[in-house]
Amino acid sequence: MEEQQSQQLDELLIPPLNFAVVDRGIYRSGYPNITNLPFLGKRRLKSIISIRTTSSSSSARTRSLFSTSALMETRREPFVDIPEDVIRLALKNLLDPGNHPVLIHCNKGKHRTGCLVGCLRKLQRWSLTAIFDEYRRFAGTKVRMLDQQFMELFDVSSFRGLTR
Repeated sequence: MEEQQSQQLDELLIPPLNFAVVDRGIYRSGYPNITNLPFLGKRRLKSIISIRTTSSSSSARTRSLFSTSALMETRREPFVDIPEDVIRLALKNLLDPGNHPVLIHCNKGKHRTGCLVGCLRKLQRWSLTAIFDEYRRFAGTKVRMLDQQFMELFDVSSFRGLTR
């Protein structure tokens, strides 16, 4: 009986915090931990876009996957801007179908991931209302007005030819 319960626990598929499907072959979440690896393994990821605030490597967790890290400073001050070049690089990698299936993640899957997904949605011609609704769903009570302003002002014109 105990062995059967242990086997059932081994077979549990536990998604990372704030995991969701963004689009065909594109997923989002918070930082995955070891208990999430069986779940992520079922997604057969080719790449991970990690929008992190530290320089530690996640390659050990991604096994042989292509991994790109877009590093940015943690924004504790209310008037610190999001580095546009970081989001542009991450969006370029996200739009490359050769990287799919891909997981986008930051620490909790809220703000940095939300900004990147918001910029993708803008490129997909979603209304700002729908973009902000999705952002708020993941940010919860920690909505950042500067994140929303960043998404609103982000110029997607240079990415138009890269969408499917």
